[in-house]
Amino acid sequence: MPTFFILELSWEVTLKNELFLALTQLAAERNLPQSIVVGAVKEALASAYRKDPASNGQDILVEVDSETGDVIIKTILNVREKDEIEDPLSEISEEEAQKINKELRVGDFIETGNMEYNPGRIAAQTAKQVVLQKLREAERDLVFGKFADKKGQVIVGTIQRVDSKNVFVDIGRTNALMPPSEQTFYERYRVGQKLKFFVTEVQRTARGPEIIVSRTHPDLLRKLFETEVPEITTGVVEIKALSREAGARSKVAVASEDPEVDAVGACVGLRGIRIQNVVNELLGEKIDVVDWDEDPRVLITNSLSPANVSKVTTNEDDRTALVLVPKKQLSLAIGKEGQNARLAAKLTLWKIDVQAEEEIIIEAKEKIIEKSEIIQDEIKLESAETIEKQKEKEILVKEDLIDDSAELMALEKEIQELEEKEKKEKIIQKQKEDILDFSSEDIWNLGGKSKSKDSDDTIRFAEDIESLNTFNSPANKNAKNAKKKSGKKRKK
Repeated sequence: MPTFFILELSWEVTLKNELFLALTQLAAERNLPQSIVVGAVKEALASAYRKDPASNGQDILVEVDSETGDVIIKTILNVREKDEIEDPLSEISEEEAQKINKELRVGDFIETGNMEYNPGRIAAQTAKQVVLQKLREAERDLVFGKFADKKGQVIVGTIQRVDSKNVFVDIGRTNALMPPSEQTFYERYRVGQKLKFFVTEVQRTARGPEIIVSRTHPDLLRKLFETEVPEITTGVVEIKALSREAGARSKVAVASEDPEVDAVGACVGLRGIRIQNVVNELLGEKIDVVDWDEDPRVLITNSLSPANVSKVTTNEDDRTALVLVPKKQLSLAIGKEGQNARLAAKLTLWKIDVQAEEEIIIEAKEKIIEKSEIIQDEIKLESAETIEKQKEKEILVKEDLIDDSAELMALEKEIQELEEKEKKEKIIQKQKEDILDFSSEDIWNLGGKSKSKDSDDTIRFAEDIESLNTFNSPANKNAKNAKKKSGKKRKK
């Protein structure tokens, strides 16, 4: 065998081995699977050889044997629809392709030849740039795929950089961002500090995956309890509700389906070691663990611990609760700046009004006094109205009496007038009788008899008839009736 042939063969073997070693080393440095690196190299070589004049504008397909390192470069024509062909040098219609092979369909390709693997300087630089770009994209996709499933979970990170607003956290393959809205006011972050964070969002951006972490999210507290308390993980103890003011204070309501398990004791742990681990992880945040109860009054009483509650009155319509506590416990029940009452309201989902029972008793007494005063005023008003009504009745009675007296006076006057009239009539009648007496009675005695005692009862003259009519007249009767009425009223 000629010497030059042996040297050329050894050079090719060395080149293949060097390419294989470079791909392996690159995959290890980037912490990427070797298949991803090999795919990036294929696309880079194909992009470089497309610019080679030897390709005649045809598309390039690169095949790399990951075991031997052999590189095969082929020119191909892609099968497309006739209306979709844009580059005739690298694309062929389905009809033309079926003339070559009837089994070819749209999406397939036809191999038209091979090219020699001998990249130049320009092709090598192009391949290098494409490889780096593809590797960066592969890294981003790998990081996104790794942390996309971490949303809603707790991860461990190290504070890498702190600027005026944001905090950047190193979480391994990439950096996470903690914006001001996810930072607690009570915590001070320093570079190199190792903490646990709750992943709230994982987004894909042009610069790569963006991961948002939080130290204020309520589920961070829930996840920490699940980590520290095995009974919560197994489902024996359940966290029914929790409310949190990050960095200051939190309240957790727990319950257990097993009556023999103390839910609060399980969360606190022996000598408080479990809850102390959670407190240390949250940098000293105070945590109250209370028993859950379906009765809202009992739950509100428990949620206001450590204060002692005397009485709870609830209103189901507007979900409000009036809580009475001893006056000495009022400040403890409300908490600093209303924190304890506010957390209890968030935990129970009820509007809670905390008041001292002594003040309520005083207010109740004042209301009773006010009500009694109102009732007394109403009674006085009613009595005044009654007096006025009685006065009005008396006035009416007096007016009736006045009217009756006026009527009596009118009747008396009428009677007097009738009596005077009667007297006048009698005087006139007497005068007439006196005139008749000038004549002798004997001349009128037709029977020739003398005057007897009963002669006054007989009608002898026309004047007697007239006087009889006057006596039986209506005026005379009215006068008699008026006298009778006046007599009766005077008796009354």
